[in-house]
Amino acid sequence: MHPHDGQLKAYLRGSFPSVRDVDDVVQESYLRVWKAHAVRPILSAKAFLFKVARHIALDSVQGGRVSLEDHGGNLAALAVMPGSSDLAGSVEADERVHLLASALITLPPRCREIVMLRKLRGIPRRDVAGRLGISEKTVDEQLARGVRRLEQYVRLHGGESRRA
Repeated sequence: MHPHDGQLKAYLRGSFPSVRDVDDVVQESYLRVWKAHAVRPILSAKAFLFKVARHIALDSVQGGRVSLEDHGGNLAALAVMPGSSDLAGSVEADERVHLLASALITLPPRCREIVMLRKLRGIPRRDVAGRLGISEKTVDEQLARGVRRLEQYVRLHGGESRRA
């Protein structure tokens, strides 16, 4: 897996620019892949590593970061794929997350930041405006524009139209 280190870091930096510590995501990815490998063989280590890293990065961006310290160093307590054990449900959820992540990447940086802060992290608009140094009206306008673009993207790429 370590030969993919540079590629994985570049992917994470490009796809998830708001992730603060890419090295932590990479290390956590290695731990989860190691745990999964202890249970059963992994057919494509590189693909699995990138998928796990994407899940961790999305969790980090959404504020639901899971770290080894949260589990007292217990590797067995870490889930490889969060959510239900139902494979079909997990695959469907993964596809929805991937579609949303792809849609978010297409937004202009400021618009993406506002959508993520308001919709994914649930930060009040007043706090978002203060944090970004803009008016609350601008937050509302950018949020509305971003949600419309996300809905269009989801419709064009085969998903159902759901509000972000």
